[in-house]
Amino acid sequence: MTWANALKKTARAGLTIERITLEPLVAIRGACGVAVVVGLMLAFGSPALAVSSAFGAFASGLATFQRSWRPRPLLALAVAGVLGLSTFLGYLAAAHLATFVALLAVWTLLSGMAWAVGPVTGFVATQTVAVMLVTVTLPTSVAGAAEHAALILVGGLVQAALILLFPIRPWGRQRDALADALAAEADYARRLRHDPVARFDPQPLMDARSAAELTPRQARGRPRQLGGPRGVAERIRPVLASLADPIVGAPPEGPGRDRARELLGAAADVLDAVARAIRRGRPVRVTPEVMATLEVPESGPRLDGAARRSALRLMALLADVVEASDEPLRATRPTAEKATEKATEKTAQKTAEKERRHLLRPTMAGLVPVGWRALRREARWSSPVGRHAVRVTTVACVGYLLGTALPLGHGYWAPMTSVMVMRPDFAQTYQRGVARFVGTLVGVWAGAGITALTHPGPEVCAALAVVSVGLLYLLMRTGYIVVSACIGAYIVFLLGIAGEGWSQTVQARLALTLLGGVLALAAYALWPSWETPRLRDRLADWLRTNGDYALAVLDAHARPENRKRRVREALLDARAARLEWEDAAARALKEPVRHRGISRAAERAAESALATLGRAAMLMEAHLPGPDAEPDPGAGEFAAALRAALPDAVAAVRERRRPDWAGPRVALAVWVARAGDEDEGVAVRGSELLQEALDELAEALAPGQQGRNRAARR
Repeated sequence: MTWANALKKTARAGLTIERITLEPLVAIRGACGVAVVVGLMLAFGSPALAVSSAFGAFASGLATFQRSWRPRPLLALAVAGVLGLSTFLGYLAAAHLATFVALLAVWTLLSGMAWAVGPVTGFVATQTVAVMLVTVTLPTSVAGAAEHAALILVGGLVQAALILLFPIRPWGRQRDALADALAAEADYARRLRHDPVARFDPQPLMDARSAAELTPRQARGRPRQLGGPRGVAERIRPVLASLADPIVGAPPEGPGRDRARELLGAAADVLDAVARAIRRGRPVRVTPEVMATLEVPESGPRLDGAARRSALRLMALLADVVEASDEPLRATRPTAEKATEKATEKTAQKTAEKERRHLLRPTMAGLVPVGWRALRREARWSSPVGRHAVRVTTVACVGYLLGTALPLGHGYWAPMTSVMVMRPDFAQTYQRGVARFVGTLVGVWAGAGITALTHPGPEVCAALAVVSVGLLYLLMRTGYIVVSACIGAYIVFLLGIAGEGWSQTVQARLALTLLGGVLALAAYALWPSWETPRLRDRLADWLRTNGDYALAVLDAHARPENRKRRVREALLDARAARLEWEDAAARALKEPVRHRGISRAAERAAESALATLGRAAMLMEAHLPGPDAEPDPGAGEFAAALRAALPDAVAAVRERRRPDWAGPRVALAVWVARAGDEDEGVAVRGSELLQEALDELAEALAPGQQGRNRAARR
């Protein structure tokens, strides 16, 4: 992609406004936190103290809207504490330019590296730099600096107290994550009715797993509805795929396929019903017709062999997911009452065990060593996060010095714009840069226009600032251009409380916003961290994890003792690697860089092959033998050959060589000859599909394949 096309696409994306579901009550609660703090400071303090405390309440409330699974009050307190520390240090160093620039460099470098811990941590760290740049412009002494820092902490305390006193849909994000995962599987089941090899996006399942990670304190208060359905939903997905697959499941055509479609439709209805029940905290409602479909028919079309086993297992898992939702099943059938009583008794017996078997999330104190390890891992020149930290530090310091030297005043606005705009990847940085300037233009002019027409006093400015922050909280997920407009107006009104006129705001801030945006975009253009050259490494990681997943499944067929934990861990690693590849490929597609090492056509072919490889392993996982089943020596031999060939194949992907799968191919041929035409050989047929995917991968990545593709097109 050329620079012109890349800039046009990123600019269009930055100016896009999306339609979302609004949460007015949550936005009103956050705005009330700002209003309480500002009102108290205006009544009993000074305008300067009102501004400092307002920034603390604003940033603490902003953090609670981020996609984090930690308790909202804890997020507000943590953000307020870090903001208070950064503001206090900034006040101490603000009197001396060299000292403040040195502090700004250190703090910005640490905030840039915070992206290694996670996006929420990176966002919060960025907020601390922005607030420090604004608040230290208010004159004060050392004692006053401590007072300002304490008031910022008070702003966070107020936000946390409001969340505790006025809870709005507790555990709502966790409920939505689990419901989204179940709804995604329902959609997958419906698509399988018409496309037996439909693709499935694992992101909702990964979000549900992240939402299920709890600290010990959270585990004691988690609703029972959120305790069990996720694990059952994870086991349903391979069963759905194996039932629909024309190779190891229902026949491609005929009565068996019709019966499979009925079961898939009924499964989708049940999963949607459970998703609605979890999202709203209500009982599960399933129609009698759906329940009748999920019973073994006395007459009519039937399934045989592996397809029958998949159907029976699907019926059992759907019953488990309804039971795990911990709500009674309501239906008009008279037999449902007894089934409900039994389900309730079983659920009560399992509740204590489920509460003890939650996924662990480190506490805030336990997050320190985790964050330290992440920082050490990313502290290298080749790391995108490390390069981002150095890049944003340089831009912030240069922007602050330029803003101070220019006769515009408000020199902090340029580095604040750069810090808020810059992200570790190209697309987000350029999208936010364009959106920041346009949004600030709209917000500052709107705020200045209102101020010029009404000449408001401090109390009216405070009210207008609260309205601006309320709109920000309400519309935050519609797009960064809306966020920038609300922030621009908010700061105009907020600084109006301290007596700064609108005529001092508009031109200077717009010019410095443009300067900060240009510095951010130029820094990324001059010293980028492109994703395109790393695509082969991402592809190799996906191949390695997919291969480990297939090996875990084959080993379970070869030695049927209980190996489900290893299969589960390998599946999670493969899923994470796939999402990393998809994110990297999406970012690379927006970069103005020619391919280095892999063409777009080879990239798509390799992605399709690895997706088929993972699907083949999933189909075999759906039919794992029980612990007392007979071992399958053919599966063990094929697994040994694949294990021997996998490391060299991963290296070949990185080194632009063709992967060699001769060993696994020979082992599979021996296994197929030994198995013959057995109708029950799910592992054999799944392994054949797996070998086909490996051969497709080798063909896609063969040297010179790109030239042959171009010749064929001509």
